[in-house]
Amino acid sequence: MNTTKVRTPPSNGAAEADAPNENRYRRTNPEAEAKINDWIKSNARNWEYIQAMPRDRLERTVVLNEIRQLERRQYVDTGVLQNIKNNPDLKAAYDLLLKDVPEDKRDEVIVSMEREKWLNKKTQSQPQVQSQTRREGVRV
Repeated sequence: MNTTKVRTPPSNGAAEADAPNENRYRRTNPEAEAKINDWIKSNARNWEYIQAMPRDRLERTVVLNEIRQLERRQYVDTGVLQNIKNNPDLKAAYDLLLKDVPEDKRDEVIVSMEREKWLNKKTQSQPQVQSQTRREGVRV
């Protein structure tokens, strides 16, 4: 992986506590960088707008995007649980599967299982050539 120099925030006494997370933002993914570069080339005006944004506004935009992503995930998770509760056969099957799981963890496990099932369906429906290429790209 490539590394890029990142501006570090001024020390506020918590530098030692933040040290493990610091390297998380120094690594770059060549595939992601290529996608970003392609987007910049095809959206030059938007890129100029982003570059001109004040840092505080840019940071708040990133946070808003994280909030939206979390809300989308919660919405989907709630829908998954509602579908299971509305389907008595599926609910009975999950109750049987999760009889040893504590009650307060069952919803989390159900959503996790449904997400994994969905991802398996998604990867199986893709042509073999694409998944082979994708795996090769990750190794590079």
